Amino acid sequence: MTSFEFERTPFYYETDKMGIVHHSNYIRWFEEVRVAYMEGRGYPYVKMEENGVMIPVLAVDCRYKIPVRFGQTVIIRGHIELFDGLRLNVAYEIADKETGRICVTGHSEHCFVDAKTFRPVRLNKQHPDMAAVFM
Repeated sequence: MTSFEFERTPFYYETDKMGIVHHSNYIRWFEEVRVAYMEGRGYPYVKMEENGVMIPVLAVDCRYKIPVRFGQTVIIRGHIELFDGLRLNVAYEIADKETGRICVTGHSEHCFVDAKTFRPVRLNKQHPDMAAVFM
């Protein structure tokens, strides 16, 4: 399946008193890499929402291996593990840019829903142009 990456340096406000990125920010970074992926594929989130489709998060997990610190540049990688037209599962890896050491891993599960009714949408049948973004 499709892989993508995003380079990022933590902002000071994302860290705690020790200069370590607060654990909640990694989940936000996962979202940032998904947004960058969609923009890079020419179909940004805003366009998807304008066409009546939303992608809620069903589940997310994050495993912390090595702290990311203020001033450190990391590469956030995403990999689409599953896309069946209704569901989307993405795996993540955050690595130190300089050393390549893995700092954080994670996973998120999503589905596609109608923006007005929140009923499930099968992209491959109802919106094949959107489905192509994830293949």
